[in-house]
Amino acid sequence: MRHLMSPLDLSVEELDQLLDLAGDIEKNPQKYAHACDGMKLATCFYEPSTRTRLSFEAAMLNLGGSVLGFASADSSSAAKGESVSDTIRIISCYADICAMRHPKEGAPLVASQKSSIPVINAGDGGHQHPTQTLTDLLTIRSLKGKLDNMTIGLCGDLKFGRTVHSLINALIRYPGIRFVLISPEELKIPDYIREDVLVKNNIPFEEVTRLDDAMPKLDILYMTRVQKERFFNEEDYVRLKNYYILDKEKMKLAKDDMYVLHPLPRVNEISVEVDDDPRAAYFRQAQYGVYVRMALILTLLKWR
Repeated sequence: MRHLMSPLDLSVEELDQLLDLAGDIEKNPQKYAHACDGMKLATCFYEPSTRTRLSFEAAMLNLGGSVLGFASADSSSAAKGESVSDTIRIISCYADICAMRHPKEGAPLVASQKSSIPVINAGDGGHQHPTQTLTDLLTIRSLKGKLDNMTIGLCGDLKFGRTVHSLINALIRYPGIRFVLISPEELKIPDYIREDVLVKNNIPFEEVTRLDDAMPKLDILYMTRVQKERFFNEEDYVRLKNYYILDKEKMKLAKDDMYVLHPLPRVNEISVEVDDDPRAAYFRQAQYGVYVRMALILTLLKWR
């Protein structure tokens, strides 16, 4: 039995197979419409989510399965003090596979160690968000036709952004990847990512504060929101929340085949006027998230 805690749990070969499967699901959805008949997915979400939870549910329903679970800690026995370990033991009696989001780093890993069904980390604190990374990789590969030899711009909250940390770890396994890290001083990439991932693996990168300077170089721009829930005080959040706003003027600086991604939800960091630009790919990205989660569910159930 396999679980998915990190994108690195999959080898590059396994990852390519998963993305191939997701691509086939996109092209031939009816072929997979009954692949999970009679099977159940449990969604255990201890913090709020729209896209991740609903895309997991849509994925399982598209496969012919059914869904049960909870959408907040308040609506589960966690409110009574039940541990994650005990909860997953119970869930294992009811479902065939589980997707778990938790505000504490490592909570899904603890669950996987006590579970008798596959557990998918659907986000744990500021740590990992592997299925968002799989979504990002599928989106980039579908739009650009490859995952190598590109310059990727990561903009906004690079300190707390778990999607950014996971994406960096996944992309460095492909040749010719370069990063431009765009953030204010207070939200720069953590030292452990800079030193232990980028420097240690000799990955070319530069750190800048101005988005305008980076735009002409980029093949992909990955925007992120400044996350209010990760700040310890309101004052710092208010000061930084509108530090970067991508608008039509900035898009004029970019290549014609540069695509904009965003894990969503957005607040103010991408102006709605950009939505009509053919290079704006963030809503297509959300759709790719359903295909890749369908592929992941199928793969983990096969490995069970």
